[in-house]
Amino acid sequence: MNKKVKKILNKKNKSKVICLTAYSKNIASILDEHCDLVLVGDSLSSVLYDYKSTKEVSLDTMINHSKSVRHGVKKSLMVVDMPYNTYRNSKEALKNARLVMKKTKCDAVKLEGGKKIISVVKSLVKNKIPVMGHLGILPQTEKKFIFKGKKLTERSRILKDAKLLEEAGIFSVVLECIETKLAKKITEQLNIVTIGIGSSANCDGQVLVTDDLIGLSQSKFKFVKKYVNANQIINSAVKKYKSEVLNKKFPKAKHSFKNLRN
Repeated sequence: MNKKVKKILNKKNKSKVICLTAYSKNIASILDEHCDLVLVGDSLSSVLYDYKSTKEVSLDTMINHSKSVRHGVKKSLMVVDMPYNTYRNSKEALKNARLVMKKTKCDAVKLEGGKKIISVVKSLVKNKIPVMGHLGILPQTEKKFIFKGKKLTERSRILKDAKLLEEAGIFSVVLECIETKLAKKITEQLNIVTIGIGSSANCDGQVLVTDDLIGLSQSKFKFVKKYVNANQIINSAVKKYKSEVLNKKFPKAKHSFKNLRN
């Protein structure tokens, strides 16, 4: 088993797992100092490209951003989202996951779904590719973003899917917008690590989109907490730069080159 994966598993019932998203080296290098897990999420579809759905993200796009992130991640476990329509069957999934692992040097891949992807998960795990699951709201196929676990039948299905995924060999599962008590029940009944996003503090760890956390995006999801207003900070810096250039205060002599021989 991958040492970093094992380290994540060992946090079960001991310490919360810290997870955030990264799409480039500079952000990744900062997160690497604080996170247990860095996720190259297909959320970059809306965050970076303003796509309406994660379905529009290509495998090449995920690979290219992951290559950048890899340069910034040295200590954390690096996980890459497998984009929509890249794991429809075991053969396709294995081919694409191997490509992602080879080109990005990531530690694991993440797939969305329950019972329908069990054979795919088993195939990847059998071929020594660590897999992270994703249940609850599934952005790649969801039509309406409504929290999961309202009805008994839905709660039973999600719990069953979680257990099936664990049996198939995943090391962790993201629980997105799952009802509080259900998230607690899943976390208690699984031996693997649950990572929540909008699924309460009952999960073993938490994940957020970094651009939301730092206030760079305009996200208004209920589960988002803005810890700083990076948008405001950047605006202030750019405004000051513009003013100094217009008033010939930048660049100064110390920012320029001068041939002392002349």
